[in-house]
Amino acid sequence: MKTIFPRLNRRFRLAALGLALTVGAVGCKDFLEVAPQGQLTEDQIKTDPAAAQKLVDGVYNVMYLGGFGSDIHGLQYVMLTDVASDDADKGSSPQDYGPALEVDNLTLNSTNDIVNNAWQGYFQGINRANQALDKLPLSPAPEATRNRLIGEVRFLRGYFYFNMVRLFGGVPKLDRVPLASEINDPSLQRRATAEEIYQLIIDDLQFGVDNLPLKGATETGRATKAAAQALLAKVYLYQKNYQKAYDLTSEIVQGKSGNYGLLPSYENIWREVGANSEESVFEVQTGINAACNNSAVNLYVVSQGPRSGGKGGWADLGFGFNNPSQQLADAYEPGDKRRAGSIIFITTAKTGTVLWDGFRIPSQDSVENSRYSYKAYHSRTKEKTCGNNDYLPKNIRIMRYGEVLLLNAEAAFQLGKTAEATTVLNQLRARAGLPARTSLTLAQIWQERRVELALEHDRFFDLVRQESVQPGRIVPLYAAHGKTFRKGRNELFPIPQQQIDLSGGVLTQNPGY
Repeated sequence: MKTIFPRLNRRFRLAALGLALTVGAVGCKDFLEVAPQGQLTEDQIKTDPAAAQKLVDGVYNVMYLGGFGSDIHGLQYVMLTDVASDDADKGSSPQDYGPALEVDNLTLNSTNDIVNNAWQGYFQGINRANQALDKLPLSPAPEATRNRLIGEVRFLRGYFYFNMVRLFGGVPKLDRVPLASEINDPSLQRRATAEEIYQLIIDDLQFGVDNLPLKGATETGRATKAAAQALLAKVYLYQKNYQKAYDLTSEIVQGKSGNYGLLPSYENIWREVGANSEESVFEVQTGINAACNNSAVNLYVVSQGPRSGGKGGWADLGFGFNNPSQQLADAYEPGDKRRAGSIIFITTAKTGTVLWDGFRIPSQDSVENSRYSYKAYHSRTKEKTCGNNDYLPKNIRIMRYGEVLLLNAEAAFQLGKTAEATTVLNQLRARAGLPARTSLTLAQIWQERRVELALEHDRFFDLVRQESVQPGRIVPLYAAHGKTFRKGRNELFPIPQQQIDLSGGVLTQNPGY
């Protein structure tokens, strides 16, 4: 019997693409509770319909990667999305975690560990997806079931590549498992163009649109038709294909892709009570099963928690990274409920800061930083936990209905449907406790996007995209935050030098690095 996903020798050049790593699954509750993929055999795939499901579940599990190694959604993902933008600063103590400070100041180079770990993490995900796609056609499951499973994997691969192309631009296009004879083929290391990668993403997500079920017709947490539609619409917005972005999001808004809506209480979206709610389109699932095996993204929560400083002596909540910036705090209109739901403000009052669950953070003389992400907070007393702060089970919200409305409004506005865009956007403003707008500009849509999605790991990508629509926007915004954004360089992160070396020099570097 042939074992699926064998270990490859690390000396091969394809180590740069994540192919040298053993593919196994970490445990979780519900559908993610699967045996390691490396234990599945080709005979099992051919004879046992349940084996195909396990193969797919292992692809979902790779989204747990975090910590200080290979990363998809952990601390380093936070650094490259929030901290690299004007929405947040590195935080913690001034000298803590030098590579993150380089990201914060946009002074990083190709030897920065954060970009290397992100590269490794995403190619591990892509590799795992490719190996599942290679074997799923062998399953004896009904064709519709196979297509659903393939759709889930292609959705995930499209998502991985979407983050890769936004981080690095053109990257190697790996859409299949290489043959043994190709293992050292330099052509697999060459960077495809960004346009070629976007086409792969579009093809993957369109397959998901065509084959994935509606929300409620599949297990909670799995990719759905609306998840594929929303992510594909976002991709089209990046390509300025506003008609397709509008059409895809309109189907969701009109209820054709399932029942979605805005959760009435904005702040509850990121609490346990808001997980997989009516607003959820796609989330990274975490949780606790009977074995209490800490199924969560490593260090996602604790790395962003308030950190002891000054007098100290209190049971602090984390490492103190990803501090909301003063510019973000000032971006909200008076009375906007989203401000208090997004940012933990540390006060100078003797009473300190009391969080929603009653936890008291002392005053500023005992806390390292002044602001923290409320969206990353997970209660140790009111929400489920195994007692391991490194693995607090907080779902990561990848796509929610609030963003679908924003995508729809921007696409509609660009198509000249200003009144419709205004109506859609006012739904978000009503929940935020703000008056409705009677007219609308593109700048107001982008402003609404900033405060609605603050600290949800999209601001850096948004700024780069918006600069391509309205040149001259990005440099002043960074300057107001005390950062220097170098056009022609900082739109992308450097290709990791370690990966260039592993490729034997076949990988080329981005401009300016």
